[in-house]
Amino acid sequence: MFGHIWMKNTIEITVKLFAQYREGRFKVEKKIYPRPITAGEVVKDIGINEDELPIGVLMVNGRHVQKDHLLTDACTFSIFPKVGGG
Repeated sequence: MFGHIWMKNTIEITVKLFAQYREGRFKVEKKIYPRPITAGEVVKDIGINEDELPIGVLMVNGRHVQKDHLLTDACTFSIFPKVGGG
């Protein structure tokens, strides 16, 4: 019974980090979060400092999202830093 309640109040997502965000962290990891949780809250939880390395693109299941996007169970959340170029 307790496990069933726990599953209702949480989601498991796959988080993928790219480029410099991987340094000292991970490439791909499954994480469990309480629901509801936004993309921006996960970014903060992972410890990404946007002042040092700004967010470029956030994607959920291959689609662009904003920081206020609510994540859902079993989704794949990808975080890309801004890339300079010329």
